[in-house]
Amino acid sequence: MNEENLKSVPVKCPHCGHNTFLDIDASEGNQDYQEECSACGDLIHVQLQVDEINQQARIKVDGNDEQFY
Repeated sequence: MNEENLKSVPVKCPHCGHNTFLDIDASEGNQDYQEECSACGDLIHVQLQVDEINQQARIKVDGNDEQFY
């Protein structure tokens, strides 16, 4: 992860509703990972989709228990 490419993005925890910030690096392409909520400690499932043509990134967050396998 390159610190020059990091962007801090506000998100709401799907478990407790706490507003928190995630550091996103869209230069790494599409990503699917988990972050821990700084307030409640539950895992937040983060999906990052990068549209390189339009130079945009879309972030989706949900509870770890809401994943589809």
